[in-house]
Amino acid sequence: MDNSLRGRTVVVTGGTRGVGAGIARAFARSGAHVVACARRPPEVPVEGVEFAPLDLRDPPAVRTFFGALPRLDVLVNNAGGAPYRPLADADPERHARVIELNLVTPLTASLAAYEHLRRARGSVVMVGSVSGSRPSPGTAAYGAAKAGLENLARSMAVEWAPEVRVNTVVVGMVRTELTHLHYGGEEGIAAVSGTVPLGRLAAPSDVGAAAVFLASDAAAYISGSSLLVHGGGERPAFLDAATVNRSVGKEE
Repeated sequence: MDNSLRGRTVVVTGGTRGVGAGIARAFARSGAHVVACARRPPEVPVEGVEFAPLDLRDPPAVRTFFGALPRLDVLVNNAGGAPYRPLADADPERHARVIELNLVTPLTASLAAYEHLRRARGSVVMVGSVSGSRPSPGTAAYGAAKAGLENLARSMAVEWAPEVRVNTVVVGMVRTELTHLHYGGEEGIAAVSGTVPLGRLAAPSDVGAAAVFLASDAAAYISGSSLLVHGGGERPAFLDAATVNRSVGKEE
């Protein structure tokens, strides 16, 4: 068992619910001192996780928060998200706010945390999305931001090496307390789960385990990488649409 995170200090942005809470819980179970920062406190406190109020869209507040930390070993940039909003249904300013939350705030937090991380020879884990590498209708600004986040992480990994490692967990569909709002209750969740090769949506703990791995000494030579946590991806639609007889060409 890798105990390299025991006693380390980890900050998880947006770590109060959903995927963020799963990540914070995973680091706490690894023995780390975990601080979850968000604008609002968690409705259900995560055991072993300290909460700190922080508006990540306020750069001076972000700098003050990280400057007051006695130490920092790992930063997990998890805060983000977007409502369903077709491009033509909103003005550019609304889409820009989505990009700000999902791309600019991770950069802001990383820069504010840099000196701590450099001294600790620590790491940054970005929480990306499969939306950044495929069309994302209804959440186009979010997909564009997540594509930029992966590129930012790769550039950061080069600039900040060898003192700081930077990697991305690229997340697929995750079952959280809000999943029913996206997929329509248990029947919808079951139907969507059927499109995933592993037959289920991810649990927040699946994402947490991947983030812990990338931050640990077990991944000491991994930097600038993107780890896909998506259950095998998406079954290509053409396979179900094709009418070819799949028995043709098979040997008896």
